[in-house]
Amino acid sequence: MAYADGYVIPVPTANKAAYLEVAELAAAVFKDHGALSVVENWGDDIPDGKVTSFPLSVKCEPDETVVFSWITWPSRAARDAGLKSAMEDPRMAEMGPDAMPFDGKRMIFGGFETILDR
Repeated sequence: MAYADGYVIPVPTANKAAYLEVAELAAAVFKDHGALSVVENWGDDIPDGKVTSFPLSVKCEPDETVVFSWITWPSRAARDAGLKSAMEDPRMAEMGPDAMPFDGKRMIFGGFETILDR
């Protein structure tokens, strides 16, 4: 069964084009290292919550938009190897902390075992 890395990121709305540029480069790197797909989703209809929500989870500011993304891999082993080799890819050095158009400290991420895919 496939494996997925998921991300929720607050991105300054004014940085949408810069985010997409970084996402395109990262997607190429991940796919070159075994990812099956990379999906980036720009928030459009994301309600604020009182107890929990996407905006609350990343401390989204009024001038920011929530991005929901995932990378699918053939398996956890493929993800572990692919992620390691992708991080060593010289193209990733171009995307150092200063090049990121968002606050990475508020990014939520994790790996997920796929249990249903219809």
